[in-house]
Amino acid sequence: MDLVLLRSLVAVADAGTITEAAGALHVSQSALSRRLQQLEADLGTELLVRGRQGVELTALGRETVEEGRSIVAHYDRVRHNIVAQQNLESGTVRIGGGATVTSFVLPARIAEFQAEHPGIRFYVKEAGSSEIAAAVANDDLELGVVTLPLSLPGLATEPILVDEIVLVARPDHPLRSRATLRPADLQGHAFVAFEPASAIRHIIDATLRAAGVSLDIVMELRSIPTILKMVSTTGALAFVSRTGLSSEPELVTLAVRGLSITRTLGLVTRRPGALSPPARAFAQLVGHRS
Repeated sequence: MDLVLLRSLVAVADAGTITEAAGALHVSQSALSRRLQQLEADLGTELLVRGRQGVELTALGRETVEEGRSIVAHYDRVRHNIVAQQNLESGTVRIGGGATVTSFVLPARIAEFQAEHPGIRFYVKEAGSSEIAAAVANDDLELGVVTLPLSLPGLATEPILVDEIVLVARPDHPLRSRATLRPADLQGHAFVAFEPASAIRHIIDATLRAAGVSLDIVMELRSIPTILKMVSTTGALAFVSRTGLSSEPELVTLAVRGLSITRTLGLVTRRPGALSPPARAFAQLVGHRS
């Protein structure tokens, strides 16, 4: 059903005459009359009874006006919502990432974005890279920040940040007194590690295996703040993202000669061109600021 024709009928019902309705719609009386005739032809029934005192709705005309108001109002809400999202006045950004990303990368970006666009809401999911990628593939999330490379097909990825993984310790740890640390010096010391299934753990383990190092893992945890707290309280060592060190500023980093561990974080989407306007704008911010 043509919305223009429905709006015309509703306008006539509100005004009571075709003359007044034509003025409200800024069209000629003849043009409005043709619209009404077309609507009646489309529906196959008479909607108006025309007389000297104006027009009167038939029973089916009144029913059509009632339903028409609802249809027009629903369309107007849809259009208003689309315009509001295009103008970044409303909408929701659905994004996910690992513990490092959701704790130390996204909060500042979200705060910056919402300062400019306070009407935009965020749904943030914290999970491992494989789960986040699957959520994007299933369209449960529009955006994900994951550890690259990513093997799930059908997703577009864009590198946004090289994350340095560093060795952290308490200031009183015995290894801090060494003038030079080598990978072999790590043998025999207790380590707190990320959970085995995490992408960052795979990268750390692979790098250490290549260096001939086998760590003594005494605890496996998910988040950087928890790992750092355990390092601070137990005196164990840990490899963590440099990004998260601010949560335990008293800890120190130890350089290990010949050992460099990094990972690339990437923004992953299912269909970059089909993102909602708020998600597209936030993706541009994340890519630009990282």
